[in-house]
Formats: sequence, C-alpha cells, structure tokens
Amino acid sequence: MAPQFDMVSSADAGAVSATCREHGLTEDEFGELRRRCVAAKATAYCPYSQFRVGASVLSSAAAAADGGPCFIDGANVENASYPVGTCAERVALGKAVTAGHRKIKAVAVATDISPPASPCGMCRQFIREFCDLKAPIIMFDKDENYTAVHLEALLPLSFGPEALPPPGPRP
Repeated sequence: MAPQFDMVSSADAGAVSATCREHGLTEDEFGELRRRCVAAKATAYCPYSQFRVGASVLSSAAAAADGGPCFIDGANVENASYPVGTCAERVALGKAVTAGHRKIKAVAVATDISPPASPCGMCRQFIREFCDLKAPIIMFDKDENYTAVHLEALLPLSFGPEALPPPGPRP
C-alpha cells in the first residue's frame, strides 16, 4: 500500500511554521513558493487533459540582482503526441539549470485537485539530479492545502549523480 501523507492548511500559521522548521525554509520562502507555483498553473498549456500543474523551485544560490532568494517557475506543456509533453517540475528545473542554478533547495507543485498530485516518476528522478535527498517537495492542492515531504520519501533507494564514476577515461 502506498504511504499516505497528512494534508495541512496553508492558512494554519503554526503548521506552516513547523513545516518550515522541519524542512529548513523561512516562512517567506514557503509563502513565495506557494504563491508562485499556484500562479504558474495559469500559464500551463494543457488543451488535451485540462490538468493544470504549476511548479516553483528555490535555488540554493541567491539571485544575482539583489542577493535575495531566487525562484524559478514552470508549468506543464502538453503536445498532441502525448508522450512529448513536459511536466511543470521539469520545465521549472530546466529553466533553472539553463540559468546556471544547479543546486535546488526546494520544489513546490500546485494542482487543481485534492489531495494534490505528487511529481511523476520521471520528475522525481529529474528532481534527484539537482536536489539533496533531504530537499522538501511541497505539494499544494486546489485549496492551497499542502503536504510536504523530503525527496527521499518520494524516491527511496534512489540513483543519483554521485553513483556514477567521475568523468574521464575508463580502465
């Protein structure tokens, strides 16, 4: 049986504060992740499924302009050839990586259903490339209630870049 995660109201300041302490985020970072991933849903291109997903990632590096936190957003982009579509998490991470952000502190995802959808298997592995296993993955539902877990709970026994041999000639 799949593990069940508790839903928390984002209006419960005490619960949000506890989530932030557990996952190493400030309340401002949490609030901005929530606001941005929810807003990103409006940019989804999903004419076939009508299933909007928004994502926001928080870079471990500060924003160049003001030294504050750097957030990068994305939304799902579908294609008439269904397997060619791209999930919101991979859009946000791809934008982050191509902007020079290779270490991600947190990932937030918002959907229009309750309970919220978690990242798909492909996205979990993609997230693993750029996040520590202790990175929080925060999933918001249609009412902005959420569940937050460490990446390792979504991708146990994961395979990451540290498992590969270093670049260079092979014996």
